[in-house]
Amino acid sequence: MFHFRFLAALTLAPLILAGCSDNNSQQSAQTTLQPPSETGVLKVATRNGSTTYYLDRHENPIGPEHALISAYAEARGWEVEWTMLDSTSNVLDALTSGNTHLAAAGLTHLPSRDERFARGPAHTEITEQLVCHRDTRPMPRKPEDLPGTDIVVTAGSSYVETLNALNEQYPGIGFQEDTDRTTEVILSAVAEQDVGCTVADSNIVQVMRRHFPHLEVAMTLTDGRNLGWYLPAGSTDLADDAREWMNSRDGDEALAAMEDRYYAYIGDFDFVDLRALNRRIEDRLPDFIDEFREAEAKTGMPADLLAALSYQESHWDPEAKSPTGVRGIMMLTQRTAESLGVDDRLDPEAAIDGGARYLADRHRRLPETIPEPDRTFLALASYNIGRGHLLDARELARSLDKNPDSWKDMSEVLPLKADKRYYPSTRYGYARGYEPVHYVQRIRNYRDVIRSAFE
Repeated sequence: MFHFRFLAALTLAPLILAGCSDNNSQQSAQTTLQPPSETGVLKVATRNGSTTYYLDRHENPIGPEHALISAYAEARGWEVEWTMLDSTSNVLDALTSGNTHLAAAGLTHLPSRDERFARGPAHTEITEQLVCHRDTRPMPRKPEDLPGTDIVVTAGSSYVETLNALNEQYPGIGFQEDTDRTTEVILSAVAEQDVGCTVADSNIVQVMRRHFPHLEVAMTLTDGRNLGWYLPAGSTDLADDAREWMNSRDGDEALAAMEDRYYAYIGDFDFVDLRALNRRIEDRLPDFIDEFREAEAKTGMPADLLAALSYQESHWDPEAKSPTGVRGIMMLTQRTAESLGVDDRLDPEAAIDGGARYLADRHRRLPETIPEPDRTFLALASYNIGRGHLLDARELARSLDKNPDSWKDMSEVLPLKADKRYYPSTRYGYARGYEPVHYVQRIRNYRDVIRSAFE
């Protein structure tokens, strides 16, 4: 598990401290750029990755680092000029060149880097993990098993220091530094058994294992470590300002929003469930993908969201049936189907169209003032539990001084619909309010894995 708070005193494993050497002979040049406080432009170096910065299917930039930098720049009234680089080593080179104000690329805070650059605020605590294919035999489970293990890591990364430090205690550890591939790409190569094992941050592993269920964490190599920002040497004023913002109320809110959007909903790893999902993306989804796209064109509900909703409901089985009588690929009740004009719930084209219109109706009936993505999450909850129970929970949230427009707050309030201390006072009474919370969490998880099929 990883946490989104600055660690006042981070204790690293002794074996890691013993081996820190991040090309100390290379000293960073002090930036010659005018500060953003004068130009109004913050120049940021990053890299593409699921835990840093990437484009969604509508080519909008998103990602954890993008979210935090955008919030920081907005708070200061600055624009952001992004420079996309291919690797961690290139990001660090950009700092050395003095052509960027700040690097935000999931960089581990290391003593060796602190000697070369100005250390900015930390935002995420991770561990470094050795990851192999689950069929690897023998599976290395402890450091003394590492000699002889095929390991490839991205060049210039903190993982190089970690392995060098381990090699001092357990001689014979060999590894290759890959100058072309990012950690995410190397992990995919491990999943395809083109590479034996690699080292990756725990947050990257958590995200990637949903796409590649055959990845297995063989061991954790480090204690908790901070990820955060770095600036060129000498940029102490900007570094201090960034830390001040990160530790402010606005920074706390930005961290919480980033965690909720990108990590909090990712549950415990379920190999069987995710292996089945990835198999069905290949075997079943192609039969219905055009229908999901057509439904998006008609309703505005994103096709990948509809596909994730449908997978949660039926695993894309057009003849699915529950004990309560809901049927079809979107698991519509007879009453709902009739209200939508769907004559045959087992017709996947009609059912997908009907389900999309029903979700769009749930979405439309919510106040327009609710920001996204909260409005979509609340619409999904309404799809699951019913609009009446959702309205009950929103009213209950107000009585508890919670924000009814915040999915984070509502995910805490909805389960109270099953609590006898609360539900008797609501209009629609008892409901299994914990179900829509897990329902939305699973759909968000599935959507992340399904998304690539629609890009």
